[in-house]
Amino acid sequence: MTDTEQDTGAIEQTSDEPPRGGLTLARTVVITAAVLAVLLLGAAIGLLVKLPGADTGSTPARDSVDVGFSQDMAVHHLQGVQMANIARDRSTTLEIRQLAFDIETSQLEQVGRMKGWLFLWGQPEQSPDGKYMTWMPEGSSTHGHGEQTSTGAAVMPGMASSEELAKLRSLSGAELDTFFLQLMLRHHGGGSAMASYAATHAGQNVVRTLADNMLKSQTNEAQYMKDLLTARGASPLPS
Repeated sequence: MTDTEQDTGAIEQTSDEPPRGGLTLARTVVITAAVLAVLLLGAAIGLLVKLPGADTGSTPARDSVDVGFSQDMAVHHLQGVQMANIARDRSTTLEIRQLAFDIETSQLEQVGRMKGWLFLWGQPEQSPDGKYMTWMPEGSSTHGHGEQTSTGAAVMPGMASSEELAKLRSLSGAELDTFFLQLMLRHHGGGSAMASYAATHAGQNVVRTLADNMLKSQTNEAQYMKDLLTARGASPLPS
């Protein structure tokens, strides 16, 4: 196998050793291009919502579940992508790098869909008032919604703090793997209430379907991460 063929794999299957020297830049370029392609594909899919077989009803209102979910879940997903990117680049464990790559690519594709829908509906990519989950009624989530930090910044359930992200970047080896699994498991759990509510209450069939698929796939990933934590003798973080 040539060096070029080895570099095109998102995750090498032959070794758990970290990327070396000259390979790092080439692999980063390939991965970045692949991720960008996935995001653009997701956006294109999102813009197909009005084609035959898609919803043909009225455009969702600004305060609808469809718009609110698309705005908030995109924000939630992008932090998940950020954490996955750190783990994919820094972990020396094959199963962690593969999990991180899978999360990064799938969530970027989903973000592309949601942003495509928002563009089509004439809605901003984020809520103008900076509040989250206002499209969910009080009591629909055991985590609360639109909570605020001590500095007044709005956060969503499962979101990592800036301090936690900084800590993740500072770790290496087994500590990095464990903390990534803990943060991502909590992150998945935090987004499950939004996905569950949108899967039932969104007006657009495409939104309900995407939310339901998110819930199913992240439930499976969450169980896998719990298993990986157990194998490492670690426990999940508090919700």
